[in-house]
Amino acid sequence: NVSKYFKYFKCLLLLIKEVLYKNDSLVFSFQANIYCLILSKIFNFKIIIRSNSSPSGWSKNYLKNLIFKIFFKFSDSIIVNSKQFKNELDYKMDVKSKVIYNPLNKSEIISKSKEIIKSIFLKKNKKIKILNIGRYTDQKDQITLLKALNLIKNKIHFEAIFIGYGVNKKLLENFIKNNKLKKQIKILDYQYNPYKFIKNADVLILCSIYEGLPNVILEALTLKRFVISSDCPTGPKEILESGKFGYLFKPRDFEKLSKLIMKYAKNKKKCKLKALAGYKSLDRFDYQINCNKYLNEIKNIK
Repeated sequence: NVSKYFKYFKCLLLLIKEVLYKNDSLVFSFQANIYCLILSKIFNFKIIIRSNSSPSGWSKNYLKNLIFKIFFKFSDSIIVNSKQFKNELDYKMDVKSKVIYNPLNKSEIISKSKEIIKSIFLKKNKKIKILNIGRYTDQKDQITLLKALNLIKNKIHFEAIFIGYGVNKKLLENFIKNNKLKKQIKILDYQYNPYKFIKNADVLILCSIYEGLPNVILEALTLKRFVISSDCPTGPKEILESGKFGYLFKPRDFEKLSKLIMKYAKNKKKCKLKALAGYKSLDRFDYQINCNKYLNEIKNIK
């Protein structure tokens, strides 16, 4: 992605300008961590890096894995967003990271979810309303959900909305067209306010191959919506407490996913109770608590 690397380059130039004019700088890096770590050695500033995506997504690339393993040791602190993520990263990179959950602003999510939705889908009817939110990429693996829905298209009444952007959009649209799913599935582009869609859905489905700590699951639970997620590394199992607050399936297993959607259709009341229990478990992700953890980490390094 050319635009992404152009942004990285521009940000790195701004960073160099800042550290040149300020002695005793501490940089908190959320993106382009390797570039920032290299600059930290050149310009001698302290650095905290935050990694937000499981090593399972990139550690199979030997060269990339080696680069990360070398440069991660240059950081003054490494923050990750789930316990499983920490275990993976510490083992594969030979480091000692710290877990700070993604700060969850429940009041903002609830407030924005009240916006009126304008869509031919998600209207009040007896159909099960299914939602998927995420970039249209191999990592997010929406094709698995489409395959699952294709298996059950004549067994239950449903409508599904996909929200996102990315290189696989045409692939998804072609699958829908070729399998005559246009009346049941709608593909939307990126939405500034996804919360109103979550509120009007019955179930959110995540099919990722890997994650860090998927915010969309936290957002769905905040709005007391049921979640079906791949048991990918890392995050979903931790949020859903091994299936206590939702259903989990093996990544890419569209047949199992289709069965879980059917199971949801037959057990809506029990699933609502699971979602409510999940909502009550969200204190560990509290916005203020986790922002304070970030602040304390900065104070400790300085």
